[in-house]
Amino acid sequence: QVQLVESGGDLVQPGGSLRLSCAASGSITTANTMAWYRQAPGKQRELVASITGGGTTNYANSVKGRFTISRDNSKLTIYLQMENLQPDDTAVYYCNALRWPVTYWGQGTQVTVSS
Repeated sequence: QVQLVESGGDLVQPGGSLRLSCAASGSITTANTMAWYRQAPGKQRELVASITGGGTTNYANSVKGRFTISRDNSKLTIYLQMENLQPDDTAVYYCNALRWPVTYWGQGTQVTVSS
């Protein structure tokens, strides 16, 4: 049984910052790749950023230079530090963990960027 619990979503003004957290429990280990996805209303879910067990990161072009993904293996937790948020970043953000061949999802946390 795997659980991914996200937190940190909020309403923020354009140009603001937020940090999302995702705590994993169950059979997820420090070796598993984890990621953040997001889904805006009427759009497909898209990859925002991923991080391997070894710390290699990958970002969507739209967030490069603004978002930073990190992980604390001692807590089995990943983070998404988001800077200079824009209205286009408004979405439900989902935590994802890959334990081949199964992909696990959190319940999502809402990020709204609006003035």
